[in-house]
Amino acid sequence: MNAPAPIKSIVAVGAGRMGRGIALAYALRGHAVTLLDFKPRQPADRTRLEADIRQELGATLEQLAELGMFAAQQIDDYLACISIAPLNDAAQVLGQADLIYEGVPETREAKADALGRIGELARPEALIASTTSTMLASDLAPMLSHPERFLNAHWLNPAFLIPLVEISAHPGTSEQTLSRLQSNLESIGKVPVVCGCHPGFIVPRLQTLIMNEAARMVEEGVASAADIDKATRYGLGFRFASIGVLEFIDYGGNDILYHAGQYLSQNLDPERYAVPDIITRYMESGRNGLRSGQGFHEYPVDQQPAYRRDVLARVLGMLDHIGLAPAHAEHFAKETQE
Repeated sequence: MNAPAPIKSIVAVGAGRMGRGIALAYALRGHAVTLLDFKPRQPADRTRLEADIRQELGATLEQLAELGMFAAQQIDDYLACISIAPLNDAAQVLGQADLIYEGVPETREAKADALGRIGELARPEALIASTTSTMLASDLAPMLSHPERFLNAHWLNPAFLIPLVEISAHPGTSEQTLSRLQSNLESIGKVPVVCGCHPGFIVPRLQTLIMNEAARMVEEGVASAADIDKATRYGLGFRFASIGVLEFIDYGGNDILYHAGQYLSQNLDPERYAVPDIITRYMESGRNGLRSGQGFHEYPVDQQPAYRRDVLARVLGMLDHIGLAPAHAEHFAKETQE
């Protein structure tokens, strides 16, 4: 079997927030990308839309340059990587594409219309990925021809900055499609993760619970919105930026989570804080993470000292990044007291 052709022509279908963000993500790595507007418009409206897109992309790049991400002289080069095409050019643009991202509104009707037309106009070997955050790949795949080339690729906003992209294939997605998309995303500095064909992917399931609970705490008077946000930035968010959620369970001990869950379940809400069966099974079997050598991950005894040092290095790296490393602590304490 011949190796697949390299991905050169990239198209983002839909001129909204996600399409623009994906276009910027590729442009910032020097890749040409076409932003294809999928709505019929009058010539004057098309001209106005393109001007609005160019203005927004230029303003975003100017802000990134001001923040030191790159030199201001590079802005025009990045903008030159992005082409904007109207619906009238869809046949030509999609017919030449190697990778197509669908980013139309989150309704079944809009997805069916877009994917159906994309499937007809794209070459059979072109990769097609929906950026949906709510619909299963298995529900969308029947909407287009050659579903083996289709999967979901959920980018997180702002797409041009957040590294993570959640990939969710359906049972008919080919291995080649999955590996080609992973490799392409990695080539532009993204961090793809693969999740099953289940509602909510990974991040939306986790963050929805967190956001709902934060809102409840404001409603219950647990803390102010400002303090909850501060706790998130300097505690929860900081912690999980340097150590993964399941890794953190292992680091502290699965049994600690078990007992914390039991306490919160009894004192707050028995359903919301119910301890998952897997946590109970792990605790009963002595699979309590780092100190027992096995939890959600494996921790061989001879590798534990190096692992502990790595965790400390990650945390210190994060502290240094936001100016709170020990060398900056005195300055921060003085600043917060003023």
